Amino acid sequence: MAKLLLNLRYVPEDEAADVRAFLDAAGMEWYQTRPSPFGISQGGIWLRNNEDLPEAKRLMADYQRERQARARAEQAQAERDGTAETFGDIVRRDPLRFALIVLAIVFLLGLMAAPGYLLSR
Repeated sequence: MAKLLLNLRYVPEDEAADVRAFLDAAGMEWYQTRPSPFGISQGGIWLRNNEDLPEAKRLMADYQRERQARARAEQAQAERDGTAETFGDIVRRDPLRFALIVLAIVFLLGLMAAPGYLLSR
């Protein structure tokens, strides 16, 4: 019976390609399912042989450690260079979205405070 190695929800394409590549390099048989048309499932990378699961998990853990170290190094370099994305960059890129989020927060806080205010009258 096949075993799910990687759920592809929120997985960037380059990461999925890397996983497929290291499975191929290790000689493991795998297949990939496609996302469902209604968004219930985003697809996945499955191992055909249950015996490959421990080795595939080990390879996956090694890959994720390397990817995390690389991403942290890139972020640290961007911060040193001054090219890292800041809160101000996000607000400038999409000010309407930021304003709507702030309004939604204020509205929800108002809803939470209203019962206490109304009961105290």
